[in-house]
Amino acid sequence: MNQFLITGAAGFIGFHAALALLKQKKDSVILGIDNLNAYYDVELKKKRLSQLLNYPNFVFYPYDISCEQDMSRLSAQHPDVTHVLHFAAQAGVRHGLTHPMDYAKTNLLGFVNMTELCRHWKKVEHFLYASSSSVYGGNTQYPFSVQDPVRHPLSLYAATKQSNELIAYAYHHAFQMSCTALRFFTVYGPWGRPDMAIFLFTKALFENTSLTLFNKGNMWRSFTFIDDIIEGILRILMNPLPPSPFYQIFNLGSKNIYSIKEVLEILEQLTQRKAHIQQEPAHIMDVPKTQAGLEHQDLVFETKTSLLSGLEQFVTWYKQFYLGE
Repeated sequence: MNQFLITGAAGFIGFHAALALLKQKKDSVILGIDNLNAYYDVELKKKRLSQLLNYPNFVFYPYDISCEQDMSRLSAQHPDVTHVLHFAAQAGVRHGLTHPMDYAKTNLLGFVNMTELCRHWKKVEHFLYASSSSVYGGNTQYPFSVQDPVRHPLSLYAATKQSNELIAYAYHHAFQMSCTALRFFTVYGPWGRPDMAIFLFTKALFENTSLTLFNKGNMWRSFTFIDDIIEGILRILMNPLPPSPFYQIFNLGSKNIYSIKEVLEILEQLTQRKAHIQQEPAHIMDVPKTQAGLEHQDLVFETKTSLLSGLEQFVTWYKQFYLGE
């Protein structure tokens, strides 16, 4: 029997990945850990978690990946883990200016704790972890390719994600671990993170409060709907793996890019409200443009959800969850 461990199981991507596995792998045990920290609304995390706890093959522990004692307990309780999906992280770019140690603790120490667990678990077949499009940093050749050098991170968050890829490669080399890095591009959708622009804009529109628009909204992103991301993750897990041990990096993102201003205009249409905009200059840590390049990688990744359809689904969820509509 396979045992899947998902870290950050109450987080946005971790929750959706756990839910998909619970539906598709009813004969497997799905373990979830999350320390339910207060970086954003804990009640939202608990609501996500309550959805997962409806499944009899889901087991949850409120463990912190940066705590060695918690990880030792997890290892002793479940020595037969076969797959690790590591999504727990300190997210956000601007938060790093004021809380740098949060990133060092979770994204560096926590990551090493996870690779150490995988090193010692005898049955682990695959360590799959969240990297980020932010590792491309100051690169100006578009679209971003997994073959591009990544030497100029523009934020501490990006630097920790790049470090994760290097640490995973070192463990792959030294201990023959099979590792896959997933460079996610601006993932959005129902149950999304409250610190992301789409959530912040939608909240401000419905509450008739002002919202902050950096650089007049002239920043471009590969907005990628959560369902497409989860389908890509499952394809990696379910497809035949390369000969072990392997180390691979994939971009998971839409080839189509839109400006932040365009996203806000669509949200105004969907909510039938006009934004009250507070203009701010571009933030020092913001990347001006990201665009996912899907060539030169052994993964067929498709984005089936248009931006309009994805935003419609997000607004519908927001109205149901927060406004009771």
